[in-house]
Amino acid sequence: MVQPIRVAVTGAAGQIGYSLLFRIASGEMLGPNQPVILQLLELPVAMNALEGVAMELTDCGYPLLHGIEMADSPMQAFENADVVMLVGSKPRGPGMERADLIRENGPIFVGQGKAIDAVASADAKVVVVGNPCNTNCLIAAAQASRVPLANFTAMTRLDHNRSVGQIAEKSNSTAAEVRNMLIWGNHSPTMVPDYSRATVGGQPVADALPSDWLHSEFDTTVRTRGKAIINARGKSSAASAANAAINHIHDWFLGTGSNDYVSMAVPSDGSYGVPEGLIYSFPCRITAPWTYEIVQGLELNDDLQARIQRSADELSQERETVAELL
Repeated sequence: MVQPIRVAVTGAAGQIGYSLLFRIASGEMLGPNQPVILQLLELPVAMNALEGVAMELTDCGYPLLHGIEMADSPMQAFENADVVMLVGSKPRGPGMERADLIRENGPIFVGQGKAIDAVASADAKVVVVGNPCNTNCLIAAAQASRVPLANFTAMTRLDHNRSVGQIAEKSNSTAAEVRNMLIWGNHSPTMVPDYSRATVGGQPVADALPSDWLHSEFDTTVRTRGKAIINARGKSSAASAANAAINHIHDWFLGTGSNDYVSMAVPSDGSYGVPEGLIYSFPCRITAPWTYEIVQGLELNDDLQARIQRSADELSQERETVAELL
């Protein structure tokens, strides 16, 4: 019998959590033969809502769901967790600057990082979804001495998927026909959507689509899509964020193949001039379970290199902002 994988999810009764949990339980994230135990964390005031979510999960009768555990403490929720999905965080309020948000969320991720290090599996795999996810991941990872640094990642797959969707729509293709799109940098407006090696229907994107659209509307849309969605629906991205989290863990566990790569924010090893230790989105290839590698040797033009550096500079500044938490 295949042993269940324990998946801890924070903010489990929130919008993203609600869009996420049923897909994990169905096998969409870890595969159709992998049982899971869900370990769900919420604030004390949201425990009643979480109980309702747990009732619905039970009522779905998922064959792969081998247990549901609920907690209002990360020390309880993360115990023996194999996968930790840090979804919950404080959203940006009116008038808040990005630096204010980083300071507000920092202590949350200090506590969660300490709990991961204390009680999670020694080889737990972590993805930070709650924004600002790159620096929140840096904070959480700084608390861990038992869990390897390489196991801490942040989610830029949503930006990756948004890029794929825009290219597919503009070219009258399907998302499945778009390959090797990638995102560099921070999950912020400084991110760098890079289509230079992407193809659509086997044709280079740079040849298939108008260059003026790629350099302007496409680039701006990808970098500001979250704000546009808030303006349109009055709420932040939930279903698409949950989908990206599913994709992130799915590919990390089940692989991308040797010829494809995806975007993951991972600890920098100095590749492409990005300062070591920053949680930075790189093109990653995954050919074995839970093992990613940063794709090396990609040629970058001067404009791409400059933009990659600007996003790294922003992350370095964010690191300085939370230096007392690291």
